[in-house]
Amino acid sequence: MIMMPIMCSLKVIGPLAVLAFLVLVPVNWTGETLEGVKNLAYNDIDKLSISNVPDGSKRFWVHIVMSYVFALWTFYVLYVEYKEVAAMRLRYLASENRRPDQFTVLVRNVPPDPDETVSEHIEHFFRVNHPDSYLTHQVVYNANKLAKLVQKKKSLQNWHTYYLNKYERTSKRPTTRTGFGGVVGTKVDAIDYYSSEIQKLSEAEALGREKVLSDPKAIVRAAFVSFKSRWAAAVCAQTQLSHNPTIWLTEWAPEPRDVYWRNLAIPYFDLTIRRLLMAIALFFLIFFFMIPIAFVQSLANIEGIEKVFPFLTPLIETKSVRSFIQGFLPGIVLKIFLILLPTILMMMSKVEGFSSRSSLDRRSAGKYHLFLLVNVFLGSIITGTAFQQLKTFLHQPPTEIPKTVGESIPMKATFFITYTMVDGWAGIAAEILRLVPLVIFHLKNMFLVKTEQDREEAMDPGCLNFATYEPKIQFYFLLGLVYSAVTPVLLPFVIIFFAFSYVVFRHQVINVYDQRYESGGSFWPDVHRRLLIGLLISQFLLMGLLSTKNIEKSTIALLPLPILTIWFHVYCKGRFQSAFVRFSLQDAMTKDTLERATEPNLNLRAYLKDAYVHPVFKGRSHFDSPLLVPDEENNTLVLTRRSS
Repeated sequence: MIMMPIMCSLKVIGPLAVLAFLVLVPVNWTGETLEGVKNLAYNDIDKLSISNVPDGSKRFWVHIVMSYVFALWTFYVLYVEYKEVAAMRLRYLASENRRPDQFTVLVRNVPPDPDETVSEHIEHFFRVNHPDSYLTHQVVYNANKLAKLVQKKKSLQNWHTYYLNKYERTSKRPTTRTGFGGVVGTKVDAIDYYSSEIQKLSEAEALGREKVLSDPKAIVRAAFVSFKSRWAAAVCAQTQLSHNPTIWLTEWAPEPRDVYWRNLAIPYFDLTIRRLLMAIALFFLIFFFMIPIAFVQSLANIEGIEKVFPFLTPLIETKSVRSFIQGFLPGIVLKIFLILLPTILMMMSKVEGFSSRSSLDRRSAGKYHLFLLVNVFLGSIITGTAFQQLKTFLHQPPTEIPKTVGESIPMKATFFITYTMVDGWAGIAAEILRLVPLVIFHLKNMFLVKTEQDREEAMDPGCLNFATYEPKIQFYFLLGLVYSAVTPVLLPFVIIFFAFSYVVFRHQVINVYDQRYESGGSFWPDVHRRLLIGLLISQFLLMGLLSTKNIEKSTIALLPLPILTIWFHVYCKGRFQSAFVRFSLQDAMTKDTLERATEPNLNLRAYLKDAYVHPVFKGRSHFDSPLLVPDEENNTLVLTRRSS
């Protein structure tokens, strides 16, 4: 999915660069305004920007006309891309092989019943309301603690294998310590110690498994309900099951490898509270993140460190340490925070309680894009420019102020786009390192591999971090749109960045990365919306910039642009978005009919038997659903233990 935004950006920015160089660059170059301003530092690149056009000049109407051309071309490319992605998704859904999620619906907020268990209540409800199509269901268990035990046991087994291998090589009994990390505590025989610990965890795991199965409180009021056909699953997933819209809530089940099991145990009522709290936390993180960063950076200087740690004063006063603190430490603090930011945003998405990994990636990408938009772009350009102009106003004579108003954005464009693209180039460099997986594997093999399990993990290339890379791609797309009419000379650098991104990520996606789940292009509506947000921002910034250039009716002339952009978004949403959120009954019936004709003896119940069983229970007989006998299927009465 990461390749589509890159290709779309190249298709938009490439022709824009050609048009800008053919039309806008000559207009800007011949403006000859900067040469007439005294005491103004500029270079030849600034002559190619809109800053070189004199205030009130009719040349600005060329920029206004070109902004319409740029917008219409962007509309055309985005429309074609949306149409193509929607068609690809429909072809994929029509041609893909049978998968459990095609027949399964996730049902949440099951209402309590005093006479029946959650499982009985679910079966009763669907036998009554979907008598011809209901097949089976699997209730959701809160097995988070049990999963931690299983994971801990797996880690101890790995250490046990390591020490056994070491004993076979040296014929000497290895030792370890019982404390943290095996470096503190009592010294013991490593093999015996880990054997006993594994035995204890095995007993605790067995007890935990029985407790989960027998404790009614461990059953979550949610279930994966499977049907006999895709058509029936589509009807259930896309309709309201009860007159009360807050219960029996349905959605398409994620594919089994996409399920984030930990969040399924969260009560549905808690999800609203969690998402409200995370929305508030995100607001403070985005709009007030500079406060803690500035505080930490204030400590990351010589005076702050000497005040907090006075005993380090002799070391800090040395020339080399002092130079490092003054030159690098404040920037390193900010960079560390930005490196940790995607992880923080992913943790916030997990706290919100989304039930699939794809939803977590999508929400994290949205948060990261908003952060980049507010703090990196608007914070660095708009706020920085405003403060710079305020400083200019305070130190310049009133007669000189009109000459510098509106010059800040284009004059600082080169520095800003260079600074912001450093992080993007660093990401590409990190991906290029993955082009030599053999080197990375040998490094891991030398320092990290202890057992065969470690070797398999070392060979695992991981997956593409969509939540981090996709917002950055859209951010650079925003830069290209903003500067296309202001400083066109910067567009080739944006194109080079996208070209390198395409070459590197294409290789990574095809040859390196593993795929954790299949989204079927479902992320594209979010990508399309954020690309149009970038176009809107570029239009408003151009309106604001031209309003400082004494151009009569420039705002009125540009006002239809954002209106057209919003209309275009509404049109595309109504035209294509349904393909990404719904599955047509016609296509579902077509696939069902074809499958019945080609596989008349398919045992769908056996196929779905363990698809949505929690991983810690895989292969357990506790979850074997009783087979439906013919007289039960044809019986119009539904067994129940209700007294009413």
